Amino acid sequence: MKSHHILIVEDEPNTAEMLETYFSSQGYLVSTVDEGKKALTFVQEVLPDVILLDIRLPDIDGYEVCRQLRGHWRTANIPIVFLTEKRDRGDRLTGLELGAVDYITKPFDVQELRLRVRNILRRSDERPVAHPVTGLPYASAVDEHLHRLMKQPRWAVVAVGMDGLEPFADMYGFVARDDVLRAVALIIRRTVQEEIGEETFVGQLDDTSFVLITAPEHAQRLQDVLRARLQEAVAFFYPRADWDAGKRENGSPLPQLSIHFGLLTGPTTAQDVEALRQLIKASLPPA
Repeated sequence: MKSHHILIVEDEPNTAEMLETYFSSQGYLVSTVDEGKKALTFVQEVLPDVILLDIRLPDIDGYEVCRQLRGHWRTANIPIVFLTEKRDRGDRLTGLELGAVDYITKPFDVQELRLRVRNILRRSDERPVAHPVTGLPYASAVDEHLHRLMKQPRWAVVAVGMDGLEPFADMYGFVARDDVLRAVALIIRRTVQEEIGEETFVGQLDDTSFVLITAPEHAQRLQDVLRARLQEAVAFFYPRADWDAGKRENGSPLPQLSIHFGLLTGPTTAQDVEALRQLIKASLPPA
């Protein structure tokens, strides 16, 4: 299965290093930042599965980080565990009222923290998961379909990958990037409905890749129609004046968005879902 991703927001270097080392040794993917604003920037790029959030930070406090995360639909459902030296009941209630799922005081037992994180992630995995931007099935919801797929004698996966979203967001903002993702997801869903129907599953493999699970006889036609529609749509992702001029008003070049397609047919040599994920990603040509 895919490793869960933990974001640690902690400005005390020894604590941050200890947590990173410990959770990495337990098989988690771990990222660390030491300021609240860095955490907010990080989650605009990568959505972690859970956040361990210190309340006392050098710029903005953990309460404000939590408040901003809960205030944006893209990050509103990320589980947050507060780490703090504060033991006052009022402080604890403040964190829980803001939407934190747990609250642990320092010094803490790291094994107890691991069990709390494990239980939080299990509850999250048990819920149907939709991508926060596109609303498509995501994470464990996709893995469930891939697991069933591995037991079938014949199948095909059409993969759609996007490159250039990060520089696009740097120039036009994260709202514009999310609009692009939603537009691509909508085109994919409509194409599937018009060309094939309900028997094709559409999901999101990660923040920039989509998967379509279908019958082998439909795969090539579906890929060809999607290629034509999405490549035609790229021009509409940019402001009209920028696209017509081929550059920004200040003369800077446009960030290049590109869409790639892959096709994988089964059965394959993959022994588990993570291996199948990697084969699907490998079917996409490099940027």
